[in-house]
Amino acid sequence: MVAGEASGDLLAAHLIAALKARRQGIEFAGIGGPRMMAEGFESHFPMDRLSVRGYSEALRHYREIMGIRKKLVRGMLADRPDLFIGVDSSDFNLGIERQLREAGVKAFHFVSPTVWAWRRWRIRRIARSVDRILVMYPFEPPIYEKAGVPVTYVGHPLADIIPFEPPKDEARAQLRLPSRKLIVALLPGSRRSELEYMAGAFVLAAHRFRQEVPDVHFVVPMVTRETREMFERAIHENQRTDLPLTLLFGHSHDALAAADLALVASGTATLETALFKTPMVIAYRQSPISWAIMRQLLYLPYVGLPNILAGERLVPELLQDEATPANLAGALLTLLRDTAAQKRQVERFREFHQLLRQNTAQKAADAVLDVLR
Repeated sequence: MVAGEASGDLLAAHLIAALKARRQGIEFAGIGGPRMMAEGFESHFPMDRLSVRGYSEALRHYREIMGIRKKLVRGMLADRPDLFIGVDSSDFNLGIERQLREAGVKAFHFVSPTVWAWRRWRIRRIARSVDRILVMYPFEPPIYEKAGVPVTYVGHPLADIIPFEPPKDEARAQLRLPSRKLIVALLPGSRRSELEYMAGAFVLAAHRFRQEVPDVHFVVPMVTRETREMFERAIHENQRTDLPLTLLFGHSHDALAAADLALVASGTATLETALFKTPMVIAYRQSPISWAIMRQLLYLPYVGLPNILAGERLVPELLQDEATPANLAGALLTLLRDTAAQKRQVERFREFHQLLRQNTAQKAADAVLDVLR
């Protein structure tokens, strides 16, 4: 198995646990993170070596990443695993899957690339590379069925994990947040490259918001110590050490359960925020080169998962040059004052939760065990 980032680590860890519960004697190895390793996974390379975002960032690390892939494939061709599962990270994993499949090793891909949003030509590449793809969203199977790719809809594991009624008061008490203040969660991304472009904007947006809403407290969950240090550096560089802010290492689910509103970087965190029924504003910034390329390839008028699931701009999106501190703060203020918009978001978030709650790990394990038999 190979997972290249925190969300893939979570997906893979639940699948490993489900497989271990159903069948003894399976060994798991490849590249994974702390959650996978806690399930007994043997990681041959640090997962964060693959955690880059955008074209320019990938180019900077290209030689290192390709070197890792070459060594990994060489080892797997020697060991001949019974099955390879690429977990997300399609740009890295599809090349591995194709080489292994051509060598007679079964290959699965868990989580569809966003072929419905951009780079649709990848469907042909996926068809050549995998024996089956496991998808998390109900609009994805018809796309693959039309292309002749074996596909299984398994739902999203976050919908299984996250309670339908999040315990707001309990989460606030656990994080020791002020009970009578407005709580705003800031999630500027989980990767170093995301923090480089968004940490400062989120800090300054929080400052502007506080000028209009003094009785506010911010909560900021960070995935790694490195990203936490990057956010702390952005606070000091922008001279905003006066912000009423709780900076966390982990505990993103507690932060989202506790929050009244959220400002979230586009990605899996937007789905987590929706499943916690927290009204949000979506933001995203990346390198100008990456953005220029991506903008030319986008099929949809929005990038946030809640908006893609809704089929409309349910959640405000501020992307690239629009994602200024003033605009981010303004969008949060508008959402705070528009209770009807908040209610509309929450109602649709409830629908998403019911749709995506499919007992994902068990369905994925069923598909895997069918092949192993």
